[in-house]
Amino acid sequence: MRIDNVLRLGIKELRGLVRDPMLLVLIVYSFTLAVYAGAKALPETLNRAAIAIVDEDHSPASTRIGLAFTAPYFSEPRLISQYEMDRRMDAGLDTFALDIPPDFQRDLLARKSPAIQLNVDATRISQAFNGGGYVEQIVSAEIAEFLAHTRNAQAPPIDLALRARFNPELKKSWFGAIDHVITSITMLSIILTGAALIREREHGTIEHLLVMPVSPLEIMVSKVWSMGAVVLVASTLSILFVVKGWLAVTIDGSVALFLLGAALQLFATTSMGIFLATVAGSMPQFGLLLIMTLLPLQTLSGSMTPRESMPQFVQDIMLAAPNTHFVMLAQAILFRGAGLEAVWPQLLALTVIGVVFFLIALRRFRAFLA
Repeated sequence: MRIDNVLRLGIKELRGLVRDPMLLVLIVYSFTLAVYAGAKALPETLNRAAIAIVDEDHSPASTRIGLAFTAPYFSEPRLISQYEMDRRMDAGLDTFALDIPPDFQRDLLARKSPAIQLNVDATRISQAFNGGGYVEQIVSAEIAEFLAHTRNAQAPPIDLALRARFNPELKKSWFGAIDHVITSITMLSIILTGAALIREREHGTIEHLLVMPVSPLEIMVSKVWSMGAVVLVASTLSILFVVKGWLAVTIDGSVALFLLGAALQLFATTSMGIFLATVAGSMPQFGLLLIMTLLPLQTLSGSMTPRESMPQFVQDIMLAAPNTHFVMLAQAILFRGAGLEAVWPQLLALTVIGVVFFLIALRRFRAFLA
C-alpha cells in the first residue's frame, strides 16, 4: 500500500463531499442545532407542560390551586371557560385541563369530598404519563394545606444528605448534549463512507479506479481516513463550541482522550459503512440497511437506557458492537472525568472490534470490485 495513493484518493473523497451540499448541511445540522435540540428537549421529562384551568368557583381554595402550577414543570396556567376547554384540547393547545366545579370550597369545608375533573391529552404520551401524577400531588398538597390552615412544615424523621456527583445542579441538558454528539459520530461516519462508495458506483467513477494502479486496500483506507477525519473534526468543534460554549456544559475529563476513543470508534463504524454500501444495490437500499443498523446500535448500546436494565443475553450480544464500548468510554471521560487508567479496556475493545470490522469489510469490498 502506497501512502501517496491513499492521500490522493482521500483528498478526492473530500472534494466529492464538498460538492454534495446536502451531506454538508447534514453534518453541520447534526453537530449544532441537533445537539442543542437534544439538550433542551428531553421527551421523557416534564418540562413547561401546557395547562389550562376552568375556575367555576372563584374561591381562595381554587385560586390557590391555580397558583401552585409553576415552572419548570408547567407553563403559566391559562384561565379559560368551560366552553373553551374541549376546543383547546382538540386543537392541541393544552396538555392538561383542570376543571374546578362551582361551590368547590364550600363543599370542601363541609367535608363532602368534591370532585375535580382533570382532562389529559394522551397523545403526548410522555407528558401525559408523568404529568398526571404531578397534577394529582400538587392539588392534594394544596388542599391539605388549605384545610390545615398552615404550610406543612413537619420535620422529616431522618436527615438525608444528598450529594449529586458529576452533575451537582442536575441539569438534564448536560446528558442530552453529549449523548447526541455520541450518536451523531456513529450515524454520520456510516452515512458518509457508505454514500461515498454508492455515489462512485452511481456516477461510474468506480470503473475509473479499477483501471488505475491502486489496490482495493488503498481505496478503502482512503475512504476510511477521509470520512473519519471529517466526522472527527466536526465532533471536536461541536464539543468545544456547541457543548462547552453555547450550552455551557462542564466537561472535567480530557477532550483529547475522548477524541482518541472517537477515532477508534470511527475506524470501526466507517468500515461498517463500507460493508453496508457493498451489500446495498442503491442509495434507497442503503438507507433501509442504515435504519436496521443504527436503531439497535443506538437503543441497546446504553446511551438511551442503562445496560443494567436490559436482559443479560442482550448485554452479552451488544459487547460485540463498538457503540457499547464507545458509550462507556465517552460517559466515563466526559461525565465523570475518568483517565486512561479507567478507560483502557474500552480503548482496547474498540481497537479489536475495529480491526475485525475492517478486515470483514475489506474482504467484502474486494469481492464487490471483482
